[in-house]
Amino acid sequence: MMGMKLQLNREFALRHLGVALLMAALCGWFLVDGAIVYPQKDEAYFEQLHTQKQRAIERQFQFAGLTGLAAVVIALGVLRNKRRTLEWDDGKMCGSLTGGRPLHFSDVEKVDDRRWESKGILVVHAKDGRRVTLDAWHHTGVKELAAKLMSAVSCPAPAAVCVLQAAGDQHRDQRTAAMRQQR
Repeated sequence: MMGMKLQLNREFALRHLGVALLMAALCGWFLVDGAIVYPQKDEAYFEQLHTQKQRAIERQFQFAGLTGLAAVVIALGVLRNKRRTLEWDDGKMCGSLTGGRPLHFSDVEKVDDRRWESKGILVVHAKDGRRVTLDAWHHTGVKELAAKLMSAVSCPAPAAVCVLQAAGDQHRDQRTAAMRQQR
């Protein structure tokens, strides 16, 4: 049995489900307007709006379709993230994010953490070609796993790209030299 596991971030889930609920409520509102309220209004009301009654009713159903679709897509996104699993111990990780097969830390080729500071995202590249994206906004436990991964692949704490660090340093040195020449 593995020692730790990722869990859906409660704040992420509540915010997204709140937006999905808002979209569903708007969908209901547009449906009521299109099916009940607008058909009961007289033509003078629509002349003030500079539109035709039938066109206004159609528009309400279009808005209902868009907001209903948005509610479903957002809710399914939360469900998809809830179903993503990952457990780890001192030497390996396993779960749906690793394709259901164990990924030993010794099989990690590189850890790309360019987006770690700004977004809390790590991309783990395995020697067998698998790629595991870890997002601290979607799941809790990513920070603990990140620390374990960084020490396992002999990188400093998240803040530099292990494999790409040398190339980044070289690029920075070239930029610095170019700026000095311009002075």
